[in-house]
Amino acid sequence: MTKEIIVKRLEDLPCAAKEFIDFVGQRRVFSFKGKMGAGKTTFIKALCSELEVEDNVCSPTFAICNVYFSPRVGEVYHFDFYRLESEEQALDIGVEENFYSGNYCFMEWAENIPSLIPEDCTAVEILEIDEYQRKIRIEL
Repeated sequence: MTKEIIVKRLEDLPCAAKEFIDFVGQRRVFSFKGKMGAGKTTFIKALCSELEVEDNVCSPTFAICNVYFSPRVGEVYHFDFYRLESEEQALDIGVEENFYSGNYCFMEWAENIPSLIPEDCTAVEILEIDEYQRKIRIEL
């Protein structure tokens, strides 16, 4: 099943995040694909806000993984695999344990760890319509 959400302005992100969370149901592992600057981290921030994350949500580009806390859903993992040189590096930080924890896991640049992505991972693609508008395509 596929769903597309159109985001016309930044102000639309909270509604888009709610629609996303409602649509995906009990799914917890997501890979976000999109060009550099497409808005992956920005949308993940909106999702974390919808999940009532209390921490400052920022790109884990150098840390590879940020862990946030939400009183509503517990720990939320945010990965950025852009700088990884091998899947072994991902294994070294324990990604498999996180993927199968039952907690929300948001992955950017998951295409850099193809053999580690869980089968039940939901693919999310962010496409640029123009300078401001984005199309968020969710594949269940």
